[in-house]
Amino acid sequence: MRVLTLNPGSSSLKVSLVADGVAVGWAAGDLAVPGVVAQAISRWSEVDAVAVRFVHGGSQKAPEVVDDALFANLERLTSLAPNHQPLSLTVTREVRRLLPDVPVIACFDTAFHARMPEAAARYPLPKSWTTQNRLRRYGFHGLSCQYALRRTAELLGRPPEELQLVCAHVGAGVSVTAIREGHGVDTSMGFTPLEGAMMATRSGSVDPGLLLHVMQTVPMTAAEMADALFHRSGLAGMTGTNGDLRRVLAAAAHGEQDAEVALDVYRHRLRREIGAAATSLSRLDAVVFTGGVAEHQPEVITSVVGGLGVLGLRAGDVPHTEIDRVITAPDSPVPALIVLPREDLELARGAEEALARVSVR
Repeated sequence: MRVLTLNPGSSSLKVSLVADGVAVGWAAGDLAVPGVVAQAISRWSEVDAVAVRFVHGGSQKAPEVVDDALFANLERLTSLAPNHQPLSLTVTREVRRLLPDVPVIACFDTAFHARMPEAAARYPLPKSWTTQNRLRRYGFHGLSCQYALRRTAELLGRPPEELQLVCAHVGAGVSVTAIREGHGVDTSMGFTPLEGAMMATRSGSVDPGLLLHVMQTVPMTAAEMADALFHRSGLAGMTGTNGDLRRVLAAAAHGEQDAEVALDVYRHRLRREIGAAATSLSRLDAVVFTGGVAEHQPEVITSVVGGLGVLGLRAGDVPHTEIDRVITAPDSPVPALIVLPREDLELARGAEEALARVSVR
């Protein structure tokens, strides 16, 4: 089966053609450029299906073929993922217009976490708020976690459903997920992709009392606070940069104290989330890192691993190579790995599974 996978980010569109589970073509485009989806389709028009990544799927537990009803439901979730959901909707709408006879499958980052135990999914809020079970922790980066689990199982020679892992997706967004029995059982991101570890421009978790204090001291609207937390915090807010980790590392190398402190906070909060996730497992078989930072700045990852000795990890001296690999020392009781992100393969797999379900109905 030939599946065209479309992965909208906050500003870019990653495109991959996957044939029978193997990527045979790849491209990237700027979503701000008109016609970027049409260009991808014109390049690879002979496809059996198109898979689109959605950050938020609400209660969806598996990939689904998009129809009008599902599309309307996904539109209602826009406020929960304002940076990504509108772009996925726009891409999907355009594909359905240009390829009306080709099935479009929505694949959801939240689906991997849909079976989280209630203890991990519920917020300690008034029952009158949570009775409809919508104000809950959803979790994100699920497609990345799913692929990292499959690949780690291959590298360790074990069935994926038997592994108990902590998976850290470290890119512009950062999340940490505890994985057991093939799915997420706890995760650092929650109702929105704002909770948890420090990120490029997002704050991660902040004492809500502090935010209330700021809103009362310097009057601001909810929209202004959201803009500050989503776009002007994290590495960007602490350093006065755009939040690109490469720029922050360069500034720290030149002795800029703000950058040095920001990196210390970044590593500390990532380690803290990894430690918290490990407590949701009965044992720790491995810690796996994926995402753009793991791929392109592995020295940051090894510095994080160096502070996780309490979990049985011993950092190794591993060269920077463009392959999936173990990055801990040979005598480390628990291995840590870097797995390069391949959400395109997971999108294609999800599309094939969704179409197989439709065919047997």
